[in-house]
Amino acid sequence: MRIALMCFRLFFKVPYYLYRIWSYGRHQDKFTYHAEAFAFIKEATTEVNRAGRVTILADGEENLPAKNGFVMFCNHQGLFDVLVFLQACPKPFAFMAKKEVKNTILLKQIIAALGSYTVDRKDVRQAMGIINNVAADVRRGKNFLIFPEGTRSPKPNEMIEFKGGSFKAATKARCPIVPCALIDAHKPFDAHTIRPVTVKLQFLEALSYEQYKDMKTIEIAALVKERIAAAMATMQKT
Repeated sequence: MRIALMCFRLFFKVPYYLYRIWSYGRHQDKFTYHAEAFAFIKEATTEVNRAGRVTILADGEENLPAKNGFVMFCNHQGLFDVLVFLQACPKPFAFMAKKEVKNTILLKQIIAALGSYTVDRKDVRQAMGIINNVAADVRRGKNFLIFPEGTRSPKPNEMIEFKGGSFKAATKARCPIVPCALIDAHKPFDAHTIRPVTVKLQFLEALSYEQYKDMKTIEIAALVKERIAAAMATMQKT
């Protein structure tokens, strides 16, 4: 219902948005056009969210590293999660998504435009190849968003296990890790209503490579999950 509302209220703009984003995705050198594509997608996403009566409240932007080449790890609540970051994150980024969403309208175009990756969770070799690609991109100065649960939690505002393997991209890139906490991001697309909703996002203090270099990926996953859980508990009280 909310997607229909977004399309209805932006009826004449949606084709233009899709065409511009699609055109960015056609460029072979995604690095050259990454910042430009992100700026347009950010502007379009902000309008789309506003049309859908969704308010994004973000906090902690000062915790994002000053230098590009970092990975954000966040709890996963649904398809709307990426749209939250596209509006709220002040720095360009790409993301990893499961292959099942690669043909979803708009998300498909955004994936191509930002040079993001889709992962086949049943194909270990393909997944490792994507992790290596992400690590290489991060070393070149590109930022990424990864959802370490791998799939959305069945219970709103609760997390499931964080997969240690999802942190290999960061360890290979030796880059800062930024834990991020989302609250109520499931509501815009999962709740069958068009009433106004508010989604909260908090960027937490980054972990430098020096802080986690001697830890196993499962230990890093546990630490990041613990920090996100603490932040979510506080966010739900305010």
